[in-house]
Amino acid sequence: MMDYKQKLNLLLLTTAKQNASDLHIGVGRRPSVRIDSVLVPIANEEILTKEDAEGLVMAILTEEQQQEFLEKRQLDLSYHFEDKARFRINVYFQRDFMAAALRLIPAHIRTLEELNLPPLLHDFTNLQQGFVLLVGPAGHGKSTTLAALLDEINHKRTDHIITIEDPIEYIFSQDRCIISQREVGSDTLSFQDALRSILRQDPDVIMIGEIRDPETMATAITSAETGHLVFSTLHTNSASQTIDRIIDSFPPNQQGQVASQLAGTLVAIISERLIPRIGGGRVPAVEIMLVNSAVRNLIRERKIYQIDLVIETSVQDGMVSLNRSLVGLVKKKEISVEQAEAYSLNSSEFRLLLERTS
Repeated sequence: MMDYKQKLNLLLLTTAKQNASDLHIGVGRRPSVRIDSVLVPIANEEILTKEDAEGLVMAILTEEQQQEFLEKRQLDLSYHFEDKARFRINVYFQRDFMAAALRLIPAHIRTLEELNLPPLLHDFTNLQQGFVLLVGPAGHGKSTTLAALLDEINHKRTDHIITIEDPIEYIFSQDRCIISQREVGSDTLSFQDALRSILRQDPDVIMIGEIRDPETMATAITSAETGHLVFSTLHTNSASQTIDRIIDSFPPNQQGQVASQLAGTLVAIISERLIPRIGGGRVPAVEIMLVNSAVRNLIRERKIYQIDLVIETSVQDGMVSLNRSLVGLVKKKEISVEQAEAYSLNSSEFRLLLERTS
């Protein structure tokens, strides 16, 4: 009989050794890892049967988690692998078979420089209050950038940082700051419960791992209004889409007030894409929207469709459109034109900008 715990450990070790970002376990295919955005079956592994997948998934979970998983049919958790690595895991059912997606969380929190991110992002670690959002598709660096920003604050300020995560990803080593990391499920019942009491815990900086509902968004905005610096993430594609998504998530009779609050608290939206780099690895393309008076007015007046134009015409203020970031990477020969077009939200505009700057 196969020792699934030992098998799981071998797969996790392979994932870490190959510097993969993810490991996928599912019936009818070999265990696969994601390397530089590409899914690759692990060599010499056999196709997983229903029993194999179930054995590997259950080897990840405690008895309590197994029961919860069978009841809810999906579960988020973090997993420590022999002090060698940490994984953020989602176990789920598909076609009544068990499956799992495991994201490798590096032990070292990299700096903004190590992540090849724009120097302007350092400015956000000096803020005393406001709302900063990191957005983009899953797996494109939002959590890693957020960790870099918080760790910079940790090393240069004397604040109380509170994070609310599901699950906890990066583990911070406290330096000048006090850092309280709260995990949904073990330290608090929900994001909403944690946020209801967070202001009584004397925070200076609040990090919400992901905003998933209007109630969490409303509390995040209120926290920023009351003099706190709030960071969070959303799965949206651009700054303008993010603002639309936030406002539209509320009932019509609340949208005017939310737009006004957002205009008053939002400092910046950073949208990231990790693009396959020529020669291997990935490099970030970053859209940066700073909330100046023009953007603030457009949010209040609900003219969100004009924000992209403001970003494109405010280069002198530090704003960067995604296409301009992609063009810069092409000119530095970091990425190919084909990859840039594939990740652009407006490829015709990208080609025009590339021609203008040639």
